[in-house]
Amino acid sequence: MIRSASRTIRSLRNPKLNPSSSCLLVLSEKKNVQISGGVMNPMLNITYHNNSSIYRSFSTCTFLQSPSTISYPTNLQNILFEKRENGVAIITLNRPSQLNALCKQLVQELAQVVSLCEKDSSVRVMIITGSKKAFAAGADIKEMSTMTSMQVYQENLFGELEVVAKARKPIIAAVNGYALGGGCELAMMCDFIIAGDSAKFGQPEIKLGTIPGIGGTQRLTKAIGKAKAMEWNLTGELYGAEEAEKAGLVSRIVKSDQLLEETIKIADKIASFSQPIAQFAKACVQKAHEMSLQEGLDYERKLFMSTFSTKDQKEGMSAFVEKRPPKFVDE
Repeated sequence: MIRSASRTIRSLRNPKLNPSSSCLLVLSEKKNVQISGGVMNPMLNITYHNNSSIYRSFSTCTFLQSPSTISYPTNLQNILFEKRENGVAIITLNRPSQLNALCKQLVQELAQVVSLCEKDSSVRVMIITGSKKAFAAGADIKEMSTMTSMQVYQENLFGELEVVAKARKPIIAAVNGYALGGGCELAMMCDFIIAGDSAKFGQPEIKLGTIPGIGGTQRLTKAIGKAKAMEWNLTGELYGAEEAEKAGLVSRIVKSDQLLEETIKIADKIASFSQPIAQFAKACVQKAHEMSLQEGLDYERKLFMSTFSTKDQKEGMSAFVEKRPPKFVDE
């Protein structure tokens, strides 16, 4: 659904009409921008100015779509999909005979469903999970074994999974059993990992004569530090849930048979908050890995200031003062 930029501008707070406003929001993005309830995508480059003269320049704005306009595929072969009423979507890797190995079809289906959830205004949080025996035991080695380097490059092997890492909405990985190689990398693409006590993590690619290709050297190092990541990648060993939590890869550990139940509770809590504010918080934490400390602080400061132009900030603070539950409207 496309709306004009002029309508979007009217939906934003007009500082000229509000003398108490201390800063102006300037959007420097020239291409399509995602907007939910008039709040700009926190991935945009945002700057502030203290004068009352402002020029907002951006082209066509893409809005979140009504769920009635989203058509989820009905012929999924390797994915199970459930959308709950409270805005939590559960995406289950479903290739049990191969321990959810990441074949090309599974990767394509996962990327397709995540992309649709991103557009669906009724989806607030996603959970990606697998079976009790395996989250994903790695890539499909049989499928990969005969590929040439040119084929890997031309097909951009596993490149579709970047949609998970780049998603605006919160995504939780619920991991039971094996999360090895590409499975561990997929879990790290999510915003945080809840692990069952039977979970096992590792980057065993070195045993196959290759190295990780979708974050096993980069995201893992940022998550657990150089020394641990180096050991994981050079030995190819497996590590249990407790060691993964101690290293900082896992957010928390729960009993394996309660993994999905406990993860849904966390997702429900996140879904109860303002969606654009949750996305602002996610964007700021992500930037901590991409920027210097000062750049990250500046980015956080700008998004913090921008929350004061939202209805949900007003509602949240009013509810706190009035000692009542807030009623967020995602605006």
